[in-house]
Amino acid sequence: MGKFTVGLVPHPTKSVLDSVEIIRGWTTRSQAHLVAMTSDAARVGDGVELVDERTFRERVTVVVALGGDGTMLGAMRLVAERPVPVLGVNYGNVGFLVEVEPHELPEALDRVGQKQFSLEPHHALEVTHSTTGFENTYLAFNDASVARRPGEGVVSADLVLDETPYGYYKADAIVAATPAGSTAYNYAAGGPILSPAIAAVVVTPVAPMSGIDRSVVLGPREKLRFEIGDGTHSAALEVDGRVVADVSEGCVIRLVLRRDAGQVIRLDADRHGRKGRLKLSLLDLPLREDQLLELVPTDVRARFRERAERAGGLAGVAQDDDTAVTGISPLH
Repeated sequence: MGKFTVGLVPHPTKSVLDSVEIIRGWTTRSQAHLVAMTSDAARVGDGVELVDERTFRERVTVVVALGGDGTMLGAMRLVAERPVPVLGVNYGNVGFLVEVEPHELPEALDRVGQKQFSLEPHHALEVTHSTTGFENTYLAFNDASVARRPGEGVVSADLVLDETPYGYYKADAIVAATPAGSTAYNYAAGGPILSPAIAAVVVTPVAPMSGIDRSVVLGPREKLRFEIGDGTHSAALEVDGRVVADVSEGCVIRLVLRRDAGQVIRLDADRHGRKGRLKLSLLDLPLREDQLLELVPTDVRARFRERAERAGGLAGVAQDDDTAVTGISPLH
């Protein structure tokens, strides 16, 4: 293994010092270098070189994000100009992106050092917000949305694709999502889940009142523009769940897909996929009990079946065990 530099991106509020200690020990043994941003000094403790954000971007060859999906997305945005691999360690709740649990970190680091992993590319949306005398561009790995603020009217916008008017929206919000982000706000609003194997953008209105009232799926080269119209007094532009700008009549929001803008380290892509399907099942995907059980790891499933057989009464006990293994009640 050649020498490389590991960058730490910690959760903004939760303590991750146990994992930082593991990473510090591993980098010492591996003759790797460990850095973090000066702004994260209090969260990474001693023994980590602190650098500014620009130096962090330029020097790291792999990033370890210690948090949930939000921390992971922030790490991916941070290094998007030169998308180095990012390993996610789960200190969050749902965690669709992160793969490694804190107790799995030592083995995960060894596998990273031995290059025993695959890279999962992630697309992002370049989001440009323009108003009179002002323009800023943001990067969204999950989604970008224009959402009304309570008591401040609705979101009214014309949809323009490749300079051709397509229609208009009048809704509580408009969500544009990448395939990875299609399981988030877009899905909650009734939009379709896009396979991560495709490069596309899905646009879904939230609580539409008139105009376009269903999802639109766009190709990777199509340039999308929202021209904010009458009735939008004070809305928010959100990028990956963060409010980044105010939106009102006359604003223009441009979106274009940037392919392979991020790289996520996968140690076991199949296992991660099964976990993702299980998490989606908790969001009411229509899975039968037998399909839900198939998401449980084989060794765990076999262990519970053996116990059921010893207890005598496989059918009855297995049903209870299946519920115990999955941690949820059977779907009806």
